[in-house]
Amino acid sequence: MISKNPVIFFDGVCNLCNASVQFVIEHDQKDLFKFTALQGDYAKETLPKFNADLEKLATILLLEDGKLYTKSSAALRVARKLNGLIPLLYTFIIVPKFMRDWVYDWIAKNRYKWWGKQESCWVPTPALKSKFLP
Repeated sequence: MISKNPVIFFDGVCNLCNASVQFVIEHDQKDLFKFTALQGDYAKETLPKFNADLEKLATILLLEDGKLYTKSSAALRVARKLNGLIPLLYTFIIVPKFMRDWVYDWIAKNRYKWWGKQESCWVPTPALKSKFLP
């Protein structure tokens, strides 16, 4: 099952990742994005087609128009489609990817230490259930 909407893959046990998903939901006024945990069935079915190793992923992923974006590129492409001034963050795309991803990797490496993690994946409310893939 391939979603027509852009799909954001996130670490379902990471508090920072869950907060980021809730932030995107709040600022996605056009209702563009679908979400799924990296630990979920949709990720296990879809990501191997892109040679993504589920055991080594410590990143947000964005599947959009048949292309998989990772790390800072994924985050900036998501920001570009949100409401308010958030799309202005996309201007950071001009920073070389290796520099953007260095910052991203530093935050990702410390995300559990700084924000903690949950014992299980966050479960969306019934009102938000339609935004999530299994």
